[in-house]
Formats: sequence, structure tokens, C-alpha cells
Amino acid sequence: MSLPATAQSVWGRWLRAAEVYRDRKQLVILLMGFSSGMPFLLSGSVLTYWMAREKVDLTTIGIFGLVGLPYALKFAWAPLVDRMPLPLLDQWLGRRRSWMLIAQVGILLSTLLLALSNPVDTPWLTAVAAVLIAFFSATQDIAIDAYRIEILSDDEQGAGAATTQLGYRIALWIVDAMALLLPSFLPWPAVLSLIATVALVGIVTTFFAEEPHSSLPPTPTASSWLKEAVVRPFAEFVAYRGWVVILLFALLYKYGDALGGSMARPFYVQMGFTGPEIFGVTKSFGVATTILGGLAGGVLVARYGIFKSLLVAGILQAVTNLLFSWQAQAGHDIVVLTVAISGDNFTGALGGVAFIAYLSSLCTKGMAGTQYALLTSLMAFGRTALSAGGGWLAAHTGWTVFWMLTTLLAVPGLLLLLWLWRTAEKETPPSLPKEG
Repeated sequence: MSLPATAQSVWGRWLRAAEVYRDRKQLVILLMGFSSGMPFLLSGSVLTYWMAREKVDLTTIGIFGLVGLPYALKFAWAPLVDRMPLPLLDQWLGRRRSWMLIAQVGILLSTLLLALSNPVDTPWLTAVAAVLIAFFSATQDIAIDAYRIEILSDDEQGAGAATTQLGYRIALWIVDAMALLLPSFLPWPAVLSLIATVALVGIVTTFFAEEPHSSLPPTPTASSWLKEAVVRPFAEFVAYRGWVVILLFALLYKYGDALGGSMARPFYVQMGFTGPEIFGVTKSFGVATTILGGLAGGVLVARYGIFKSLLVAGILQAVTNLLFSWQAQAGHDIVVLTVAISGDNFTGALGGVAFIAYLSSLCTKGMAGTQYALLTSLMAFGRTALSAGGGWLAAHTGWTVFWMLTTLLAVPGLLLLLWLWRTAEKETPPSLPKEG
């Protein structure tokens, strides 16, 4: 039985849009996304889980949350990564790959340093190692994001964002699984040393990748470097009409999701779910739906454009937070948990791809590292500092109302999106009629 002509046409357009994933560059970006995701948990949930297992007090664990600040401050040294050539490495590998290699080696060595520390006996060494991991990880993100933006055409950015998210999520799954399961069989120094070896994927990929072409040569003097590396990227960005709105949008688009995500695991625990139950759902259904959402997001952007994709995904990722209000009413129900996590991860990945594609489209090639770092630093600030009150809010409102509020917190970002969409349409000249 054949499909109707309309259905065949729609299916054919989606298949043609999906062809973008067959490019060899997407494999490189997938592995770079993996390399970017590998160190992220080490200065976050893996570190706090290790400290909790070692009976470190909660106050100290909370203070250690500050080790992730380099992610929110990376715009400060992004101009160096964008424009400063590294001796010897720049001529051998090129600007982007040389910085990626330095950062990846730094991640490997910092993780081994973390393995030599102990949060009880040597907390300062643990803190230094965690800060170094976050610093090199943020530096790698600057170089990888700039690489992705410069190696792909505008039409490929949506698929590139999806591929990045796929590799990133795979790395998170592997590192989280190692951190949650291996300590039952191995001491923590051995577990962290094994996690450190995962950094080799990024190092090998850096040699395998091709350096993107940049039209911006290194600047000869300190004053010209300051102008080209620091002043010009920000000057070109603020030339956008409504650049303040763009910054606010970068801060608020996923704020509701970030606030909910910061309290997700405490919520699961209070609902009575055990560690194996949480791991089983989040690392099976959760990862699968995240991957599907990311791939669907890439096709959605390629087929319908960035703004329409942002609107659809933004509404869906807000509405699916209500699934956790249902969970709050249902209590310890593994089926509801599976539905809630699956829906939330799918729509979160869908919105994440469209969001990354939009931020990437705002960046100028040759200075993309600085501009993209500015935008994602705001996103990281929303994920950390602005989400710090999530626990207080949940305690005073109850879980059902808390999740409803995270849905409402998506509204400001969506209103800003509509303004940006309308502004972009006004500034885009109408297309000329085709000849013949």
C-alpha cells in the first residue's frame, strides 16, 4: 500500500533535510561534542556525589559548587582563544585545533590530579583540580564551538548543533555511568583515572579533523590585537538591532528548564526513588529520548528554520515540565517517572538544538569563539547563579506548584523570541521572483 502523494512529498522533504547528517564533518563534530561533554560532570555532579560518599558535610559540598564558575566567565579569555596563535602548534595544527589540543591535554592531566586528591584529607587539592578541569573544559568549549561554526555552512548549523548535542549526551551517559557504578568495585582514584582516559577521544579527533579556513590573520601589534581580538567581536555583536534583547533571550530561553533541572535529583529522592531506579530511567529512556530529540531538532531547523523551531520547541519544553507536577501527585510511580523524564528530555534536546543553531547564526566567522562564549556564558549563568534559589522555592511552594512555576518561567523567553523573530523578518529583504 503506497503513501498518498502529499505524505510522500512531506516524507521526501524530511529525508532530504536529513541528508545533512551524512557529511564527514558531522562525524568530527559528533566526536568533538563527546570531548566537550566528557569533563562537564567532573566539576559538578560527579564531584558532589564523590564528596557525599566520602561523608563530606553539605556546607562544604555547596561551596564546591563554585568550581564551575569558569563556564560562566569564559568570555573573559575567549578573545585569546579566538585570535592568539600558539607557538609551533599554530603552524602545525592551525588556530582552532591547537587550542583544542592544549585544552584536551589539560583536561586529561587535571582529571589525573583529581584522582590523586581526596576531598576529606586534601580538600584544597581537590578544589584546585576541579577548577582546572572546569577551566580547561570551558576553554575547549570556546575552541570547539568556534570550530563548528566556521567549518559548517549556515544551512548545516542546525544539524551541527544536533550532532554536537548527541556526542555531548553520549559522553555524559558514559561518565555518569562510570561514576555511579564503578565505585562499588574500584577505589575512587582508579575510577577517576579511568574517566581521564576518555579524554583521549578528543585528542585523537583533533588530529583527525581538518582546520577551518579563516579570513582573519594574526594581528602584529598589541594595540591591533586588542582591537581585533577584544573590541571588534563585541562591537560587531552590539551592531545587531536589539542586541540587549538577544542577551536577555540567551539568559531566559531555557531558564525554566534550568531551574527544574537543578532540583531534579532531590525531587526524585523525595518521591522515594532509589539510585538504581533513577539511573535505570535517566540513562535508558532519558538518553534515548534525548538523542531522538536532538536528531529531530536538527531536521526541524533544516526544514522549518530557526525561529519557528525555537517557538515550537520552547512551548513544548515548558509544557513537559507539567509532567513532573503529575509525578508529584503520583509519588513513587516508575511509569510516570519514565514518561516525565522521556518527555522532558526529548523536548529539552529539541529546544537545545534550535537554541544552539540560533546562537551560532549570530556569530561572525573568525571571531566566533568570543561571541559564542559571551552568549553561552549567559546561559551558564542562568544554569548556576539564577537557579540557586530552586531549593528554597520548592520548599516554600511544594513540588506540584514548583513545577508549574518552571513552566510559567518560560513565558518571558518566548515573548523575547517573538520580538526577535518579528525584528528579523523586518530586516530580511524580500526574495526576488525566479526568472522564467
